[in-house]
Amino acid sequence: MLEPVTGRLPMCLLEVFEKFPDQEACIAHLEHIRFGDAPVCPLCGSHKVVRKSDSQRIGRWNCYGCGSSFNVLSGTLFQKTKIPLQKWFLALSLILDAKKSISSYQLARHLNIRQQAAWFMLQRIRSEMVAKQHTIRLQGIVEADESYIGGSPHTNDPIKTTKSIVGRGTPKLAVLGVVQRGGDVFAQVSGDRLTGENIAKFIGKAVIPEGSHLITDGFRSYNAVQSFLKHSVFKRYGGKFRRGIHTNTIEGFWAGFKRSWFGTHHWYKRKYAFLYVAEYCWKYNARSNPDAFGTFLKDCFAFC
Repeated sequence: MLEPVTGRLPMCLLEVFEKFPDQEACIAHLEHIRFGDAPVCPLCGSHKVVRKSDSQRIGRWNCYGCGSSFNVLSGTLFQKTKIPLQKWFLALSLILDAKKSISSYQLARHLNIRQQAAWFMLQRIRSEMVAKQHTIRLQGIVEADESYIGGSPHTNDPIKTTKSIVGRGTPKLAVLGVVQRGGDVFAQVSGDRLTGENIAKFIGKAVIPEGSHLITDGFRSYNAVQSFLKHSVFKRYGGKFRRGIHTNTIEGFWAGFKRSWFGTHHWYKRKYAFLYVAEYCWKYNARSNPDAFGTFLKDCFAFC
């Protein structure tokens, strides 16, 4: 096998072509991330494994512990894929570099594959980003707000057949978000009404109460967090301005998220909305990471 790529991983397409020219190079690097110097069977955890000869199947291993055969892709988003790994790496580079996301049609044109295959790849990549979201914990000065996504009426989606209402009370899909100033963001689709109980549960899952200060607008349901978290209200209209009491950070996050809706996707089904929310959150949290490509690949094996 080839030597794995070390150091900062590529983000641009040319670097992907240069450092991962074929399937063998891609597998060598993934084995380096997942196994290091101690390959292990993902099915039974045994280290009694031996590599099959490359003349049989590239990257295939036999386990003497359970008698199974596996490869480094087992249990990951790449499992059983028929798409070359180089194209997966190219797709990852493209989606991470696209601030307003990328459509399956555009990805299909870039990779010379069918749109259905491109959509499948994107959804698998976004699913890995969902797993990362559930590990986010925020502390310090945090801001919370909700946003609503939707579009023109669509006969197959009841949420789009009702006359448009702006803000709270709209039939559009609600997304709750909380962001740490200068840090990460956590957001998720709300499948329930935005009651105080539901909002407190969401914020309690994302924010460490000790040493934290939550800032929101005047929506009364946010008052439910006062039982476990310091809470200040930013009054948008009227009232006296208090230094540092604002929700500019979370509003900036929503502005960027909405640009991916209006500029790229325009519409997607409710059941997939959480994937697109997770994608934008992952990119926001990796905005200062010079090795986002490498971080994503490592996360793939951390959660498999």
